[in-house]
Amino acid sequence: MRATDAPANTSRQDVVITEIIRNGMVAATEEMKSNLMRTAYNMIIYEALDFTVGLFDRDGNTVSIGIGLPMFIRGMSNTVKRMIQQFGYDGLEPGDVLLTNDAYITGSHLNHMTFAVPIFFEGAVVGFSACMAHWQDIGGTLDGMTFDIYSEGLQMPIVKVYRAGIPNDDVFRIIEMNVRIPERALGDLRAQIAAVKTGEKRFLQMLSKYGRSTVLGAIEQIFNQSDAASRAALSAMPDGEYFAESFLDDDGVSMGQRIPIRVKVRVQGDQMTIDLSEVSEQVKGFYNSGESAGIACAQVAFKCLVAPLELPINDGCFRALTVILPEGKVINARRPAPMRWWMTFPMTVVDTVFRALAPAMPDKVIAAHHADLCIASVHGRQPRDNKLFLYLGGLIGGGWGAKQGEDGMSATIAINDGDTHNGPSEQVEAKYPLLVERYALRDDSGGAGTYRGGLGTEQIIRVMSEIMFNTQMERVECRPWGLFGGLSAMGNEVALRRAGQDEVVYTTGKVFSQMLKAGDTWTLRSGGGGGYGIPTERDIDRVENDVANGYVSASAARTQYGVVIDKRTGRADRLASAQLRGHMREQGLPADQPYSSPARLLEALQHPGKSKRRINLVPTREIGPDAQAWHEEARAQGLLVDRCCS
Repeated sequence: MRATDAPANTSRQDVVITEIIRNGMVAATEEMKSNLMRTAYNMIIYEALDFTVGLFDRDGNTVSIGIGLPMFIRGMSNTVKRMIQQFGYDGLEPGDVLLTNDAYITGSHLNHMTFAVPIFFEGAVVGFSACMAHWQDIGGTLDGMTFDIYSEGLQMPIVKVYRAGIPNDDVFRIIEMNVRIPERALGDLRAQIAAVKTGEKRFLQMLSKYGRSTVLGAIEQIFNQSDAASRAALSAMPDGEYFAESFLDDDGVSMGQRIPIRVKVRVQGDQMTIDLSEVSEQVKGFYNSGESAGIACAQVAFKCLVAPLELPINDGCFRALTVILPEGKVINARRPAPMRWWMTFPMTVVDTVFRALAPAMPDKVIAAHHADLCIASVHGRQPRDNKLFLYLGGLIGGGWGAKQGEDGMSATIAINDGDTHNGPSEQVEAKYPLLVERYALRDDSGGAGTYRGGLGTEQIIRVMSEIMFNTQMERVECRPWGLFGGLSAMGNEVALRRAGQDEVVYTTGKVFSQMLKAGDTWTLRSGGGGGYGIPTERDIDRVENDVANGYVSASAARTQYGVVIDKRTGRADRLASAQLRGHMREQGLPADQPYSSPARLLEALQHPGKSKRRINLVPTREIGPDAQAWHEEARAQGLLVDRCCS
């Protein structure tokens, strides 16, 4: 429901002003984004856009957020509400700037610093402006797995970094002492403050121009309109209870022990309940997240399916949604659970909600996507000056699932990171001793279907000096699934090639504490998206075009789609294809392969649909003597710190 659909007793002027304020809020958050990107010190903010900004009402409810990461849809609002609870309105003054990175409040890891300013008008708090952004370094150990929050870096409780406009020097000194490259951390701090002050300025301009009651009334009307739009969409859905189950590979500690993700969705009238009470308990490894992230899983899925175009993104949209999320779950972990890689498991939770609702809304859901950021965490020393560098590489994008009537998108970032971008190869090579040898689409990675899943990518990086390499990828073993007969896509993959040796492909994406020397390479391969519909019903012209473009090999066209490609002409042999497709339908082919490892081979033979793909079996957690020596040197210089409780 838009302002033009307002009740008859609302005046024309009210409708127009509401629309002006609606778009003013969106414009304000977009300007906050722009200012942060222009002033930030680290690539992960100004290139990757790993941040979110927002404006909130007096109670901390979201009025408008400028999306960088959709998974922050709940974290910033919950953080602002906790700040209100901490200080109370009487404990806030004009010029205050509040700060925290408490992972159990924000729902994410300690790298996400959240700044907020109370917006005062006519002597009272009327709203808040906030920004959550990723700092490249927040202290803590650099390599390997973490087992509690204490080993992951500086924990900043809710504090005032500015009091009534005066800097709190104690906070600045604490930050400076706990990070490895303080000039960058403090540069990002100032950039975030500039962003929240921009939001404050624009909010105050609207209040001055239209008056307090008009602006706050318009915000309430926007909430009501978004609520009405969501409820109208829900009312069109069939009532019922829908269930889906999926699995993640493991928690990086108990290797190969799958993590269950079970969701239940109830639709009744104009309301939806997403029950996450059967999602896995919190895990030993650093894949846990806080309650805000768990609620965000439900809200991201809800908005995608129910109100995808409703702007601004605001809390009115979610009044019709109830989320059930007990404490102690992997997406609502108890302190001191480690949370460094908080963002990974929620992606599959969102996918699983889509899977559950496929019978209810087959025209709106998509098959599963690659569901990982596909990142390498790298650190070393610059050859030219021996200075420490930290690089969070990858973000290469992967395949998204196909949907009814449309192929999946290729080389697109995972769902929880929304507008996040990959770092340009030129920037990577200019700033770090790395050479990007290849960055390309990964053929045959998309799941086959009447509509094909999107393709993943392959990135090969050559190392120009000694570095330490870590990666924490998921959905290597458990592939992105298809829907309504569509096949699973290829999973994510990581490989290392040491100079003069063959490439080693790992059976798990958890590859920790590997020392690479000049001439070695690492390869990240993102998975594709699942297919939608039966592959042998895909239009032959589409398959022919996929082969011509290198998206699908001639071999896969035959075995997965039943299309015979003439090697000489590159065209489909339609008679042979028709005969092959008929045979495949009789035999129940093609068979799905939802798992990647050869350990599933016997199960696959006994139960059609299991993986037959062979991958080298190699250990991934041992540290070689060279890496061990590097660790000892790094510890001696204070770069790595062991904790008694980790």
